[in-house]
Amino acid sequence: MTGSGSALEAARSAGRAALVGYLPAGFPTVATSIDLARAMVDAGVDAIEIGLPYSDPVMDGPTISAAAQIALEGGTRIRDVLRVVEAVADRAPTLVMTYWNPVERYGVDRFTADLASAGGAGLVTPDLIPEEATDWIGAADRHDLDKVFLVAPSSTTERLEMTSAACRGFVYATSVMGVTGARDQTSSAAPRLVARVRELSGLPVGVGLGVSTRAQAAEVASFADAVIVGSAFVRCVADAPDPSAAVVAVGALAHDLAAGVRGEL
Repeated sequence: MTGSGSALEAARSAGRAALVGYLPAGFPTVATSIDLARAMVDAGVDAIEIGLPYSDPVMDGPTISAAAQIALEGGTRIRDVLRVVEAVADRAPTLVMTYWNPVERYGVDRFTADLASAGGAGLVTPDLIPEEATDWIGAADRHDLDKVFLVAPSSTTERLEMTSAACRGFVYATSVMGVTGARDQTSSAAPRLVARVRELSGLPVGVGLGVSTRAQAAEVASFADAVIVGSAFVRCVADAPDPSAAVVAVGALAHDLAAGVRGEL
């Protein structure tokens, strides 16, 4: 199954938002990260983002940064990320979320071909802007992959229009200015940002950064096409006493958040 947009459109046709879950590959191990991602899908996550661990995660908060460091220290490399993608992609559309430097060093054409071969849906590229993404856009189009770029509350109308036009699958709206991490309250700027994107694009809009509870998921689902959750899932794994408990905890959180996006409060 490929195409993250198809999952978001299917959810929208069902009268609800989609739930997108994130976890880094290799955290706490490659094998366990596969089990965790599968548990998320089984519990109601509509699409998956697999994080590519990177040594300089400038947009990530302490929770995800610590998880990425554990993955790197455990020897996780790009081939392992692709292995996780391949193990999950037959269950739900599976994107890789990655900073651009590892892709560039691996080789854009090579990475894109390998991702497509693994069944991946595309990339979320938090530190890559469309005007600097010519190689990636061309390669993604040749391999029929989604290109998910980010917009922020500070984005001008011109940048929103340009970024949305470059996206395929969905537009990723960051609901706050700052690094990733679960928060006590969702952003008051998010609804306006989603509305601004919708004025310029027919693509679904997913909102990420900060959601960790069923109530927050329901709140974001009331105005966005997808609710994107990362740090809360990572924290579940970090707090679990062992891998089996982590799988149970991640599944329970996914089930709770899925109920939220469906309006089951």
